[in-house]
Amino acid sequence: MHSFENIIVGILILSFVVFVHEMGHYLAARWRHIQVDVFSIGFGPSLFSWHDRVGTRWQLSLLPLGGYVKLHGFESPVSSDDVDEESFHKKPLLSRAIVTVMGPVFNFILTIVVFSVLFSLYGQPEVKPDIQQVVSGGAADKAGLHVGDHLTRLNGHDVLGAADLQAQIMAHPGEKVTVGLMRQGKELDIPVTLDAVTEGKRQIGRLDIGFAISPGHALPIYKAIPHAFTQTGKLCVDQLKAIWQIVSGQRSAKQLSGTIGIIQASGQVVHYGLASLLFFVAMISASLGLFNLFPIPMLDGGHLVMYAFEAVRGRPVPEQVQGYALQIGLTLVLALFLFTGYNDLGRLGLFRWLFSGN
Repeated sequence: MHSFENIIVGILILSFVVFVHEMGHYLAARWRHIQVDVFSIGFGPSLFSWHDRVGTRWQLSLLPLGGYVKLHGFESPVSSDDVDEESFHKKPLLSRAIVTVMGPVFNFILTIVVFSVLFSLYGQPEVKPDIQQVVSGGAADKAGLHVGDHLTRLNGHDVLGAADLQAQIMAHPGEKVTVGLMRQGKELDIPVTLDAVTEGKRQIGRLDIGFAISPGHALPIYKAIPHAFTQTGKLCVDQLKAIWQIVSGQRSAKQLSGTIGIIQASGQVVHYGLASLLFFVAMISASLGLFNLFPIPMLDGGHLVMYAFEAVRGRPVPEQVQGYALQIGLTLVLALFLFTGYNDLGRLGLFRWLFSGN
């Protein structure tokens, strides 16, 4: 599959996950009798659109890097007297909170459904941070790592599984790191100089080992669903741990990826089969739901914080305070978008290509 086709597939996968998120807001709004003015996949100018029988304009926009639902009256001042009864701010606090939270909730529901399908078809295979193979002459071999070693730490910080360890290793090409492991009941810390390998136009770190894999077995649906709930919870906890480690400086912020990286990875994961694709969709959906619950103005979690203050105070947060909060939230979200975009473009080798003059 060519790079252009990878991008198209990646955009379709991301758009599907965003569509589910926005559908959560949309259905909750219809349930609470709030008019939805626009349901858009993508941002910017509309490529084509149509109106349904209740007056919602459905549209596909030029920049397919997300989407939004525009609720009637959402941007109006809370004190306005001229909004109609289907306006968002005319509704009780509970209705507004339900509409806000249902976007992330639908993402978690999608994650559970996808995991249920995955486990009912393939079971729950597990890639363990245990060394099953050491490549002769590679970084691990030179450092004295052995088959059977159980890898537990990288540079003194706990790893959250094989995928997490691999992601951290890839972020440190050619660097000297300390690998913590268990060998025959003993804890060891071994210095390892990672190999640097060029992949496309970027360099990645490599330890040159093969992880142990315990095969899964297809589960009946009544067992697959509870496993899906458990796996969704574990995935969210692991992501929160990883974010905390980045915020606290325990791991490199270079691991953060944005829309460009998600699209690129989505297109590539199709090559690895249906099981990998399902797992990736579940992971992206859970990440989107979790991210939107962060208590940052502009995000669903930020609005929920405002509603919590409103519930305690008995009246809405002053418009001026909301305005300042939204400006701060917009700045934070924009800064994160720019930073992750810089990381993504760096992984693609853009800056190295520019500065090399090739």
